[in-house]
Amino acid sequence: MTIIHNLGFPRIGAQRELKRAVEAYWAGKQDEQALLATGRELRARHWRLQAEAGMAFVPVGDFAWYDHILEWTTLLGAVPARFGQPEDGPVALDTLFRMGRGRAPTGTPTAACEMTKWFDTNYHYIVPELVPGQTFRIARDSLFEQVDEALAQGHAVKAVIPGPLTWLWLGKGDRYAGADDAAKLELLQNLLPVYEQVLRRLAGQGVQWVQIDEPILALDLPPQWRQAYGRVYAQLAGAPVKLLLATYFSGLQDNLSIAAALPVAGLHVDLVRAPGQLQAVVDALGPDKVLSAGVIDGRNIWRSDLDACVQALAPVRQRLGERLWLAPSCSLLHVPVDLAEETELDAELRSWLSFAIQKLDELRLLAAALQGSQDAQVGAALQAQRRALASRRQSPRIHNPAVAARMAQASSLSRQREPFAQRIAAQQQALGLPAFPTTTIGSFPQTAQIRALRRDWKAGAISDAAYERQIRAEIEQVVRFQEKVGLDVLVHGEPERNDMVEYFGELLAGFAFTRNGWVQSYGSRCVKPPVIFGDVARPAPMTVGWSAYAQSLTERPMKGMLTGPVTILQWSFVRDDQPREQTCRQLALALRDEVVDLEQAGIRVIQIDEPAFREGLPLRRADWQAYLDWAVDCFRLATAGVRPDTQIHTHMCYSEFNDIIESIAAMDADVITIETSRSNMELLDAFERFSYPNDIGPGVYDIHSPNVPDVQWMVGLMRRAAERLPKERLWVNPDCGLKTRGWPETEAALAGMVQAARQLRQAA
Repeated sequence: MTIIHNLGFPRIGAQRELKRAVEAYWAGKQDEQALLATGRELRARHWRLQAEAGMAFVPVGDFAWYDHILEWTTLLGAVPARFGQPEDGPVALDTLFRMGRGRAPTGTPTAACEMTKWFDTNYHYIVPELVPGQTFRIARDSLFEQVDEALAQGHAVKAVIPGPLTWLWLGKGDRYAGADDAAKLELLQNLLPVYEQVLRRLAGQGVQWVQIDEPILALDLPPQWRQAYGRVYAQLAGAPVKLLLATYFSGLQDNLSIAAALPVAGLHVDLVRAPGQLQAVVDALGPDKVLSAGVIDGRNIWRSDLDACVQALAPVRQRLGERLWLAPSCSLLHVPVDLAEETELDAELRSWLSFAIQKLDELRLLAAALQGSQDAQVGAALQAQRRALASRRQSPRIHNPAVAARMAQASSLSRQREPFAQRIAAQQQALGLPAFPTTTIGSFPQTAQIRALRRDWKAGAISDAAYERQIRAEIEQVVRFQEKVGLDVLVHGEPERNDMVEYFGELLAGFAFTRNGWVQSYGSRCVKPPVIFGDVARPAPMTVGWSAYAQSLTERPMKGMLTGPVTILQWSFVRDDQPREQTCRQLALALRDEVVDLEQAGIRVIQIDEPAFREGLPLRRADWQAYLDWAVDCFRLATAGVRPDTQIHTHMCYSEFNDIIESIAAMDADVITIETSRSNMELLDAFERFSYPNDIGPGVYDIHSPNVPDVQWMVGLMRRAAERLPKERLWVNPDCGLKTRGWPETEAALAGMVQAARQLRQAA
């Protein structure tokens, strides 16, 4: 029998049960015991689903209340001093929540830990904070308790933990320069004994296999980090468990010899992102090691070509026999739970898709096909798979001749605006803004009333006229508040938008939408990525009416708000039958038309958000330039059709900019706003060293925490910014949109932010 297994399952639940339970606990609507009960129920349900699908083991350790890296950080007892954690006591759940979001039902609110993107995904992890001489201990028992739960329910268990080198790589601290800082390797002498204790304790519970995730092996690693692998795993090899070393998101390339030589029982590789590595991995694999072949796409939702998988794997199975295991390419954390929930999708499109539960079924079907099963049900399922793939290839819904014609002419469209010095002078004359101008990133709180209004309108319960009237009332409320508090460049608040990507996808051709296709972005924040199945076009203006109405309410500049082409691409489930670059250019052309229409409607400030720009960067440096070239080109294609006195903003958040700052400058936005509040202005280092030429708004208000920032703290942040960058080019703004915040904290925080800007002007 070919073993099939899963690297991790979506933790949020098909109906976002975990999100609702966690947020109810934070709001004081249920106690901790009720929250813990929801976690147990979800884990039991997900383990049962995986076992019934034929998985040889259920993964334990993939569940997290906020983030799996944060879970592991608290298990290791690596809690920063400001959270008041006793040196020898267990880390409480509320401490974990305070580390993730700055506040919990108990404990003193304080600054949350930094958050950033998980490799090149739209998932965010909480960055471990490290100090020289950091000590570690087993400080939380949740992993071991969950192992006992799974064993008591009759499941075979594969524990899942982050590898020690990946965990260290992800961490940072005041004394550590960055991810690749070799000084962090000194912490291994304290860290590895705790890893050994964890492995021995798991073995004592009856666990035979431990999946130890080392995705940094898919990166360009400095020599000291590469060399560390041998000694780290030589030390861990003494534990009485079998280690399955898991890599994903790219190929091993020059790290293959390192991974293959490690004293582990098995190696998992991503054969979706890097199918070409299969033969080299098989050749390098030791005679007794398992190869876990990640052949089912864990990051996208299209059905797999199982015939192609069989063709690729048949000779490998003949060579390895039962040492060949089958798995998704990575954790299924990045896809929705169950396609069966999508009863409103049309039958043809639905037949093309595969969510987490369906991917487990694909694994089972692939294993049967690889073994040459003659079972009639297997044969019928394979035929259904083939019909769905053929239907998608041949469907007239995929290709749009008008889009093809527009794409053929795209190279002749200008990407060049006037020099920044000329533009900014024209913009200052047109806008008349003060020093340290204030603005927000776009969205204002999405209240229950707003969400209910949109829901009722989409369900046909209220008329278009009634919906527009109420949305206009919400816009006016936001505009009046901004005028009252004293913001300089206003926004309309986006009450009509459910999501910064989904909203645009609903108005563009080539997109489809799910009802319950939720995936976790960070903490309790879930998103429902659109599905780009065909050529993208803009049938009609998407934002012009709302922005023009908002501008009619005020004399102050109103900022039009758009999501950029790279971010729409990255935050959607994208068609895989053409290069991503081609789909991105289709999006850029659609947005170019929207930008021009906004300008013609009297909007003089237009923000095109690209928070996913850094996220889309390939993991290997050799592939960077090709991506950066087309990503920058797409942004400029979308934005270069306006006059010099129209000000173009962009926004990026929770990304490291040092290594791509030249490309960010090449985007040539007049103003860029970034996250700097959690990282204490650290991200400005890149802009200072590079002498970034345009205006910049370093975020001073951490909107991912409910804490209201102190005025003097914001003033201090901006003064640090002014030490690095010319003060005449600095804006004052939050670090992201305010959609997830409540009105009372938003009002207090923005009033404080404006007060901070006024103090800065007085001192200038």
